[in-house]
Amino acid sequence: MRIPLSAGALLLLASAVNMQAQYNYTSFTVPGATSTYIYGISGNDLTGVYYVPSGPYSFLYDGSTYTTLDVPGSQPISTVANGVSGNNVVGYYDDGTENQGFLYDGSTYTTLTVPGSIQTFARGVDGNNVVGNYVDSMGNDQSFLYDGTGYTTLNVPGAQAGSTVAQGISGNDIVGYYNDSLGNTYGFLYDGSSYTTISVPGSVQITYANAISGNDILGSYYDGSTFHDYLYDGSTYTTISVPGAIVTQVTGISDGTIAGWYQTPEGDTLGFLATPVPEPSVWALAGLGAVVLWRRRRLKRLPQSV
Repeated sequence: MRIPLSAGALLLLASAVNMQAQYNYTSFTVPGATSTYIYGISGNDLTGVYYVPSGPYSFLYDGSTYTTLDVPGSQPISTVANGVSGNNVVGYYDDGTENQGFLYDGSTYTTLTVPGSIQTFARGVDGNNVVGNYVDSMGNDQSFLYDGTGYTTLNVPGAQAGSTVAQGISGNDIVGYYNDSLGNTYGFLYDGSSYTTISVPGSVQITYANAISGNDILGSYYDGSTFHDYLYDGSTYTTISVPGAIVTQVTGISDGTIAGWYQTPEGDTLGFLATPVPEPSVWALAGLGAVVLWRRRRLKRLPQSV
């Protein structure tokens, strides 16, 4: 008698070997640089800052070519590229008086200055939408969303005044961090209408949310003695740490690939890309399916008992 293996049984067996997601880590260094920091990723495009003996410079890397980014009229070596989305790069620069945000579309730089602000810092971009923070006339930090035509101030309800900092955006979702009335720091997710607090289980007083792509949120937290980086997919927290690094900092994510920078025991700072490895459950399910298919074909060749 032939006994079929149900789809439910297949999933049950696959879940039995399911493990935490793993990553392949690749180091990234701008040629000739003494230090490299990746701050943003979008597909094959990377942005960040690199250091040479003459100072720090911002870069855009499209997978084959490096372009130095320098806002016209800015103070020397003051341009900082923070985020990238398609052809758009955002960051900030020193105009000789204060820091101002910028949007670079591949050919033209546009200054981003929140009306009434003293300083503006652009942190993240998705399409034409930009998020960041600014310093108001009272010296308080505020966060903003710029949709290409106007600015909207973002403040987590109940947060200490001037403590909300928006870091990343994906579609309608914005992430960042804030301080509560006791001075504890929490991450937040804002979906355009409501705020959700992000606090990593086991964290002590500090959780940051730095970047978002779809349902994936990147950030860091403090466990009482050490900072750790994490990926949160809406249900599970996964620790992200470059093997052998003494410091890991996640800064961006695109299509599952995580970007950031790390420091070696020797004191070198390098960028990195972390690419997810297929979970064992996927391989187990594929292998099990192949076995079931082989068994069914074999049983078809055998005489059937009555």
